[in-house]
Order: sequence, then C-alpha cells, then structure tokens
Amino acid sequence: MLLNYIAAFLLMIFGLYIMIFKKNLIKIVIGMGLLDSGINLLLISIGFRAGGTAPIFMNDLKEGAIFVDPVPQALTLTSIVIGACVTALALSLVIKIKEHYGTINADEVRRLNG
Repeated sequence: MLLNYIAAFLLMIFGLYIMIFKKNLIKIVIGMGLLDSGINLLLISIGFRAGGTAPIFMNDLKEGAIFVDPVPQALTLTSIVIGACVTALALSLVIKIKEHYGTINADEVRRLNG
C-alpha cells in the first residue's frame, strides 16, 4: 500500500521536473501526462481499502462488509477524460507553434516572439 503512494509521488515529482527544466514542448506535454498519472494513482490509492468490495447493495451481502469509497474512482475517471482532452489540446498547440515559428524549443519561441 505504501508503494502506491511512493510511486504516485515519484510520478508527480518527475512530471514537475520535466515541465520545469526541459525546453522541448513535446517533453513538457509528456511531463504534464506524468503529473496527471501520478495524481490519478494517488486518488485511487486514497480510496483503496484492503478486503473491500464494490459499494453495491445486494441481498446476499454479509453483515459488516467493508466497502471501497467510490468517490475517488469517480474523480479519477473524470480526471482521465480531462487529462486526455488537455493533452490533445496541448499537442495541437505544439503543432501550430512548430508551423508558425519553425521550432518547438520553448526558449527560442520566447526569443522569436520578442
């Protein structure tokens, strides 16, 4: 269980590192994806309960059953959809920047822009 949290924080740290220190716009988009994946893993890890079952009430349910929290799962599904849309938009912007400026280096784009 602790391994999930460590992996989530490592993904978030690597994603932030790439977004801050890399100059290639494609690498920055990849860093955004890593950060998003780390947050999703953290959300799912928060909602996990050992021995838990799906929160579906049935007639043959045992007394004192432990349920898994469905809210982090719903938030993660929403986050996956939003992350895919943001990634698609960011990559389309990178394509337009490449067409307009002829480079995908963030420093050169800033220099050319004035």
